[in-house]
Amino acid sequence: QVQLLESGGGLVQAGGSLRLSCRTSGIIFDFNDMGWYRQAPGKQRELVATITTNFRTNYVDSVKGRFTISRENAKNTVYLQMNSLKPEDTAVYYCNLYKTTTTTDYDYWGQGTQVTVSA
Repeated sequence: QVQLLESGGGLVQAGGSLRLSCRTSGIIFDFNDMGWYRQAPGKQRELVATITTNFRTNYVDSVKGRFTISRENAKNTVYLQMNSLKPEDTAVYYCNLYKTTTTTDYDYWGQGTQVTVSA
């Protein structure tokens, strides 16, 4: 079955950095688009960044210039490099694998990894 396993979360001071990783298995990674979402306590899950199969990226405005999404197809892994972290970045971060075409529509989620940024 398809599995997404996130790692790299933790506690960091404001201004610090973390790199999240999401390793996938059970599906052909190269054929799928990837994304990172986050959900803070009491808030809805929000899209943070996406990267397509041809490495086109997109970011929510609040993380532009601070976060970088990348993928390494040889390792079936997507990354989220987070710099200049702020307390408002505190959330559970989820990895998402998705495919949306005229004939196919699916997505899969990881279990989430906690990121806590202290002031």
